[in-house]
Amino acid sequence: MTSTIVFDPLIPLPLLLVVAIIALIALILAVLRGLNGWALRGLAAAVVLGALAGPSYQQEDRAPLTDIVLLVEDASASQLLGNRQSQTDDAATALAAQIAARPNTELRRITVPDGAGDAGTELLSAISTALAEEPRARIAGILAISDGRVHDADLPLDLPAPLHLLQTGEATDWDRRLSVRNAPAFAIIGEPVVLTLRIDDLGAPQNGNALAPLEISIDGEPPQTFRVPIGQDIDLPVTLPHGGRNVIQFSVPEAEGELTDRNNTALIQMNGVRDRLSVLLVSGEPHPGGRTWRNLLKSDSSVDLVHFTILRPPEKQDGVPVNELSLIAFPTRELFMEKIQDFDLIIFDRYKRRGLLPALYLENVAEYVRKGGAVLVAAGPDFASADSLYRSPLGAVLPATPTARVFDEPFLPHVTDLGQRHPVTAGLPGNGDWGRWLRQIDVVDPQGDVVMDGIDGRPLLVLNRVQEGRVALMASDHAWLWNRGYEGGGPQLELLRRLAHWMMKEPELEEEALTASAEGQTMRILRRTLGESVPSVTVTAPDGSTQEITLSEAGPGAYEGVYQGAEIGLYRLKNGDQSAVIGLGPAAPREFIETIASDGALRPVIDGLRGGVAVLEDGVPRLRDVRVGRPAAGRGWLGLTPRDAYETRDVRQTPMLPPWLVLVLAAMFITAAWLREGRR
Repeated sequence: MTSTIVFDPLIPLPLLLVVAIIALIALILAVLRGLNGWALRGLAAAVVLGALAGPSYQQEDRAPLTDIVLLVEDASASQLLGNRQSQTDDAATALAAQIAARPNTELRRITVPDGAGDAGTELLSAISTALAEEPRARIAGILAISDGRVHDADLPLDLPAPLHLLQTGEATDWDRRLSVRNAPAFAIIGEPVVLTLRIDDLGAPQNGNALAPLEISIDGEPPQTFRVPIGQDIDLPVTLPHGGRNVIQFSVPEAEGELTDRNNTALIQMNGVRDRLSVLLVSGEPHPGGRTWRNLLKSDSSVDLVHFTILRPPEKQDGVPVNELSLIAFPTRELFMEKIQDFDLIIFDRYKRRGLLPALYLENVAEYVRKGGAVLVAAGPDFASADSLYRSPLGAVLPATPTARVFDEPFLPHVTDLGQRHPVTAGLPGNGDWGRWLRQIDVVDPQGDVVMDGIDGRPLLVLNRVQEGRVALMASDHAWLWNRGYEGGGPQLELLRRLAHWMMKEPELEEEALTASAEGQTMRILRRTLGESVPSVTVTAPDGSTQEITLSEAGPGAYEGVYQGAEIGLYRLKNGDQSAVIGLGPAAPREFIETIASDGALRPVIDGLRGGVAVLEDGVPRLRDVRVGRPAAGRGWLGLTPRDAYETRDVRQTPMLPPWLVLVLAAMFITAAWLREGRR
């Protein structure tokens, strides 16, 4: 039970002050005029002013409330290093016992796990959430058991009581860390790109070595080992071996005594792209389709086009002397003998043998294909003639044999069942509702994949691989009709673009491919094939364990599956003769970037309310009471601020100047003053 006097003015307080000032002035005037009853008049005014102030005698029935102490236990991944987990458990048990022995005190224990994704340790966020569920007036202190490596220290937080850090870890802890300072997402194939790496020894290293072994592996191949300096930026030139995704793994072997090897590996996934594509277009004679090929290739700014066109064949006799023709001699020997390997693709558009390109040149083109080059033949009536390219040394690598028949009749190009699964022709826009072509060259004995057919199911587009190279034959020269919109047109530009990119070995157009994409720890596996089915995919985790993933058909020639990776690192995928590698999660999780215990991140928050830091290696500190605003930490102890909070269960108020008493006193003092002044 507590008692106090409270005031509840009957009029606004400013007005009450005005009335008091007026009464004071009147009293001063009465004194100056020598009135004998000025004191009695002053007492009457005081009674009236007191009544207007509304004084009451208040009695409260209060029940004391307990103080609350928050005990925050960091259970993030970095707390599993060394003996930090046991330090945390022992300290939490000891502190809980001390708080239980304190009178009128409750304990709230909060566990802080790893943040979602790679957010790290969100300790202040956990404290903020806990404070929102507790009365702030009862919080006597916050005790955080952690290594101090928190990742939300910039969170604005208004704490009602001191925050103390009980720091885990030991003074002898050390760790070796590998980090990649810059790694572009794309790089040009065949050209070196410089990556900056750094190896640091953190804490108190025991060996004092100046060099460390660095292992480098590309796409899961056996690694190469180098000795590199510690504590210095290392500029490492890397050349990507192929297009598409290249997975580069840098790793440092675990050293004796270091805290963890989780930050000894860095995974870099870079896409290899071509700088510029060199294409040689050889046109046998001018025709509407020739401009289509030229426009397609010139519209791509990444293509360097060399166009060799025969404008004046030998059989053309118009009487114009050769020395009067303003044509520049084409460097055929330089192109077909010396620099042929510089081209990514060679296109023969309605070309036939006229003696302009000797057989030796065409034999060199065939050898160029066998060594990894690409040749596309867009056949016209010349392909069925005696001067056909097929009857040259190039015929040895062409995928079909002409029969000398030419069908000059309308027909609708059709994607074959195999073509529905081939990435060059699968899902072409228009779904087969296309315009007709007007000419087809009859070819037989196709080798490779017939992805489109025409009249009576005869091969129209044949794709084949010859040793390391690729070759394609389009048995018609009327693809340009689609570009002109004849009978509604068709996807001519998309078909020719895919065809050219397939021949130049772009990874996204490989007909047999195993790829994977990652989002967090979820891996989506995609298998493309020309077959009717695929076996399950074998996934090898970083720890060497394997799991079979069954793929389901997502479309013609496409199969998909989803795999949830349990740990971060490099995963290997195997499906028949196809293999792939992919990295899940960050190479070095945020929890393992800084592993040495430190109070640096939390120090500004701790100092704001005069909290303290206790190193658990030196023992668990004692808890003692301190007043609000006083230093809350010292040698071997941490302070809690008792809040003396209470709950008011009943309130009783008794007026100190009831109305009848005010009237009696005021009337008595006024009457006495009148009588005294009247006698005089």
